Amino acid sequence: MPPSSDSRRTTRHSALWGRGGKAKAALILVSCVALAIPAAGLGARRDQPRALVPSSLLAAAAAHQTGVFHVIVQASRGIPSSTLGLDVGNGVRRSFRSIAAVSADLSGEDLVKLARHPHVLAITPDLPTSGQNYHDNEMWRQSADVEPLWTGPGKSHAPQAPAIAVVDSGIDASRPDFAGRVVASVNLSTLAPNATGDQQGHGTMVAGIAAGSADVHLGAAPNAPLVDVRTSDADGHSLTSDVIAACDWILAHKEQYGIGVVNISQSAEALTSFRYDPLDRAVERLWLSGLIVVAAAGNYGDGGPVDMSHAPGNDPFVITVGALDQNGSSAPADDTVPFWSAWGHTADGFAKPDLSAPGRYLVMPVADGSTLAAAAPDRVVEPGYMWMSGTSFASPVVAGAAAQVLARHPLWTPGQVKGALMVSGTALPAAGAAGGVGEVDAAAAAAVVLPPNPNAGLDRFVSIDPLSGAPAFDADAWSAAVVTGASWNEASRNEASWNEASLNEAS
Repeated sequence: MPPSSDSRRTTRHSALWGRGGKAKAALILVSCVALAIPAAGLGARRDQPRALVPSSLLAAAAAHQTGVFHVIVQASRGIPSSTLGLDVGNGVRRSFRSIAAVSADLSGEDLVKLARHPHVLAITPDLPTSGQNYHDNEMWRQSADVEPLWTGPGKSHAPQAPAIAVVDSGIDASRPDFAGRVVASVNLSTLAPNATGDQQGHGTMVAGIAAGSADVHLGAAPNAPLVDVRTSDADGHSLTSDVIAACDWILAHKEQYGIGVVNISQSAEALTSFRYDPLDRAVERLWLSGLIVVAAAGNYGDGGPVDMSHAPGNDPFVITVGALDQNGSSAPADDTVPFWSAWGHTADGFAKPDLSAPGRYLVMPVADGSTLAAAAPDRVVEPGYMWMSGTSFASPVVAGAAAQVLARHPLWTPGQVKGALMVSGTALPAAGAAGGVGEVDAAAAAAVVLPPNPNAGLDRFVSIDPLSGAPAFDADAWSAAVVTGASWNEASRNEASWNEASLNEAS
């Protein structure tokens, strides 16, 4: 990551912009790099870095001692970030609650020195989220089977869904689609710190798919409250540190606003394993604190398997969602995966996405005067509504379905909700492995009685973090189990009769 005077503008894009036809939307992609990991316990010399630092970042810092690098510095497990001598001010922009880390502007010289600090776990660039692109399949509600949960007998007595936090570009709360259900709104964007509402329009769209309550364009969970956690500017740009700050805020306010589900339709190239990526670690903190995190798989597919190297969708705990083309019908049997919907294995060997949902040609509300409506006026189907495509919009279908499941099973853990959604997924014969375990079936998931836990193998490595006193994933213990060849995932395999496609494979 070469230094530059405007490198703070290297930003995350929302997981929007599914590509229609053969046109490919431009994505900001950062090439994956080899990692320099001479750990202290492996005989590293005192002049070698002890922390995990992408080799390209370390080389650039060494070559540009006076350059400024915008990074996230994580402390080792059980060590508060304050012990690193990095306090807010003097180049440090933020400290975080969800992980022991800070975002900082460091000189190349200071970065190289800090890489040798015995209590620094990792130093990674403050990367951009990637935008995922823009087509109407109003039958998505039938394909995803959400209608029986709000249109059948007893509709007025449907159980109250928990709040869905939308980490995005904002929500236009004035729209009738949300009928006063935006119960909280906060702007955590460092690129547009004084903005209100939703200038881009993407967050309003995501919120509409998840929980819109307009008579015509109902969302998956139309009675769910919404929590607007803004991280993006008018162009949909966020920084990784902004999204981590959103995790902090949600963690602090989840009880106050009754948050049960978090939707993140944003992604960024992860230069490290999920064990070290700061955004992955932040969403794991949410998950292990009882919140269901749903993430878009991303729109960087090319028609075949790709490296699933974007956070937070590469995290094995969260529910990662791919997009489906319904091919003009509500029958899942003919649904296919658009070439741009990413699928494959992560750097750590996990198969992603976990499951899929309609994500092409969806009509949804858009904020008046938004940049998206202005950029594609031909997609506006009626005042205040336009169609779009992308894994950005498949993700809130599943977020709404998760809220519906949780409304009926409020004591279920995130692992149980994930298991119910996966085990009840509709097989996709035309999609194969690209669609994960299948297409979400919200009503079937809500009817599951004893859901398996697809994360049971991972849960074996969750323990209480000595610093925060909260549950945390012990990445070192998991790594040791994988290296020894132990069947660490046996717990997941034994918990239910998963078919082979349902299992996340681990190397």
